[in-house]
Amino acid sequence: MFPIEKIRSCFPSLERIVGGREAVFFDGPGGSQVPYSVTGAMSDYLLSHNANTGMSFATSLETDVLISEALQACADFVGCDDPTEIVFGQNMTSLNFQLAGALGRTWGPGDEVVVTRLDHDGNVGPWSLAAEWSGARLRKIDVRREDCTLDMESAKRAITENTVLVAVGAASNLSGTINDVKKIVEMAHSVGAEVVVDAVHYAPHSLIDVSEMGCDFLLCSPYKFFGPHQGLLWGKKERMQDIPVAKLRVATEQMPFRWMTGTQSHEGMAGTKAAIDHIAWVGREVCGDADLSRRDALIEAYAAIEEYEQNLCLRMLEGLGKIEGLKVWGITEPSRISERSPTVSFTHPSMGAKEMGGRLAERGIFVWAGNFYALELTEALGLEPEGVLRAGVLHYNSMEEVDFFTETVAEILS
Repeated sequence: MFPIEKIRSCFPSLERIVGGREAVFFDGPGGSQVPYSVTGAMSDYLLSHNANTGMSFATSLETDVLISEALQACADFVGCDDPTEIVFGQNMTSLNFQLAGALGRTWGPGDEVVVTRLDHDGNVGPWSLAAEWSGARLRKIDVRREDCTLDMESAKRAITENTVLVAVGAASNLSGTINDVKKIVEMAHSVGAEVVVDAVHYAPHSLIDVSEMGCDFLLCSPYKFFGPHQGLLWGKKERMQDIPVAKLRVATEQMPFRWMTGTQSHEGMAGTKAAIDHIAWVGREVCGDADLSRRDALIEAYAAIEEYEQNLCLRMLEGLGKIEGLKVWGITEPSRISERSPTVSFTHPSMGAKEMGGRLAERGIFVWAGNFYALELTEALGLEPEGVLRAGVLHYNSMEEVDFFTETVAEILS
C-alpha cells in the first residue's frame, strides 16, 4: 500500500489552514512543497559546515565531501555511472543558456536546430537565440491539437541531414504529455545530431534513465522534486569536456567544475541530495527493504509513485469530464494514462482561467493560471492571452483532495 499518510507527515506546509480546512497544493508543476529533511539538511550545512572549497580546515573539507556526495546522489537520480557528468547551476534555464551558448559556438550557416511546440520556453528560447547568433536555421516540430502530442510526421520533416541538435521535453508542463524521447533520439542520432532533454516536469513523476533515453544532455530542477531552487545538467563526459564553455581564466578544466562558474550554492546541494534521498526513502518504504541501494530504491519509488499518481489523475479527469463545457487539453482516455503525467490543464467558456484560479484560491485550492512559459503550445492551440487553468498532483496529494477540487470547480462553474 502506498504510504500516503507517512509521506504527508514529512511536509509541514500541508498543514496550512485556509478557510477552515487544510490547503490543497495542486501547484506542484510550478514548484513542489519541501519536506523537513530538505530544510534540515540545508540548515545543518549553513549552521555547522559553511565554507568555500579547497582548503585543509574542517568546514572546507566537509564542504568538499558534501559536493562529492551531492554529485553522486544526482548521478543515481539520472542513472549515470560517473558523478562528474553532473553540473549544478542556478536553475535549468540558466544552465540551458550556458549549454546553448557553448554549443552554438560550434555551429554556422547551413546547420539546423530543432525545437518543439510542446516545450517550455526554457528549452526553446536558448536554442532559438543560439541558432540566430550562429547563423543556423531554426526548425520546429508541430503538435497534434486533438491530444497535445508531438506530430511525428512533422518531426520526420524537421530532422534532416543538416540537423546538429534537437531539443525536446520529456513531459509537457501544460498538457502533461510524455514524449517518446527514445524515438526522437533515434531519429536525431541517425543524422548525427545531438539531443537535449528537458526533464524538469518529468522528474517528480517518473524515473529518469539517461542510458535508456540515449540522449546527449539532460536538464532538471530540484525544486520541482521536493528540493531547493537549483538546476541540474547531465552530459556525456567526453563531450562536456570538449565543448568550448565560457569560464574564468583561473577556473579548472576538471569536470564538472569547468561548467560550474563561481561559488556554488552548497546549501542547495545539501538540499538536493536530501530531496533525492526522500524519494529513495519512499522506495524503501513501499518495498519494505531498508537496505536497498539509492538507485534501486528510486526505481521502487517511481514505480509506486507512477501508479499512485495515475489513479489520482484518472479520478481528476473523471470528475472534470462531468462538467458541461469544460475542455481538458491533452490526453484524456483512461487507456492512455501512461502517456501523460498527472498535470491537467483546462478551460471553460463561461470563465477565464485567472478568475477560476482566484476563486479556487479563496477556497484553499492552489492552482496556476496562464501559459507557464509553454508559449509555443498555447499559441499553437489558440489559447493566448488567457491561457489555461492547471492543476498538478504529486506523491503527497490525496484522493480526497482530488474530489474536493473537482467538486469545487463544478460549483464555481455552475
